[in-house]
Amino acid sequence: MQQPESGRARIDIVQRFAVERQSVRGQFVRLGPAWLALREHGDYPEPVRRMLGEAVTAAVLLASTLKFEGELTLQLQGDGAVRLLVAQCTHDFRIRAVARFDRERVEASMRPAVLADPFAVLAGAGTLVVTVEADRRASRYQGVVPISGGSLAASLEHYFENSEQLPTAVVLGADDFGTAGLLVQRMPDHGGVVTASIDTANQTFAAARAAIGSVQRDELLARPPEDLMRRAFSGLDLRVHDSHPIGFRCRCSRERVSGMLRSLGLEEVRSIIAEQQSVTVTCEFCHRPWRFDPVDALRLFGAAVDQVPGSTTLN
Repeated sequence: MQQPESGRARIDIVQRFAVERQSVRGQFVRLGPAWLALREHGDYPEPVRRMLGEAVTAAVLLASTLKFEGELTLQLQGDGAVRLLVAQCTHDFRIRAVARFDRERVEASMRPAVLADPFAVLAGAGTLVVTVEADRRASRYQGVVPISGGSLAASLEHYFENSEQLPTAVVLGADDFGTAGLLVQRMPDHGGVVTASIDTANQTFAAARAAIGSVQRDELLARPPEDLMRRAFSGLDLRVHDSHPIGFRCRCSRERVSGMLRSLGLEEVRSIIAEQQSVTVTCEFCHRPWRFDPVDALRLFGAAVDQVPGSTTLN
């Protein structure tokens, strides 16, 4: 198996930064171990892995632009080979993601004739939906834009431009070992102490957009974050905030699965055991299998386990 380059993709961080005295800010994300943990039980073809990695990175970038306690969900749904993709990030940067796809159509997207525009084949025509659910206020915000621009990054820029009215530049990258993303925004001039002129801030944002637009995927994935920031804001006074760790966390657990099995009822669980000799429930997000042998499954109901259904062996 190919190994990652030395020193790269072994961290999970999100880092905010801003240009001093200008209304320009940004976020940088890099995932390594959390990305591997997210896919541990999944079987995604390479194009889907890359798209999923970019999406979960985008979810972290979006969450890092907000001040909230809750969960942000980024969803792509279209008529392409990947019919549904969902990536979620909480306010404390716990992530999970899943993709639903047509394997034959994904394999077709890898042919040389369509490799020039794989995103169009994978995503197709559809929508990008961003949903923010805040815990304390029990409030919910949702923004919907068409999938556009030939990449997930371009669709995100379109989302910010239309739903948030914020000029935004985004670059995303992902491979088998890690993911990374860089987002830069031109913030409104009101509501804060900004001493630079509007023209200066606009020029800074335009220069940063051009700089990060020239960053190659391998460079984004491997180059130190500080170098990428200096490249985007060469010669400017950049304030870099403390980084925050990111981790994979799915909501599935043995307790949750036990509750789901109880809701099925004793007779239904008995019939599954009789057919399969055990009960296995696979999480739709992380694909982790939760297996209950006949004894454990029947004990959920306080049922007698002297005789396992479908067997002639006493336990």
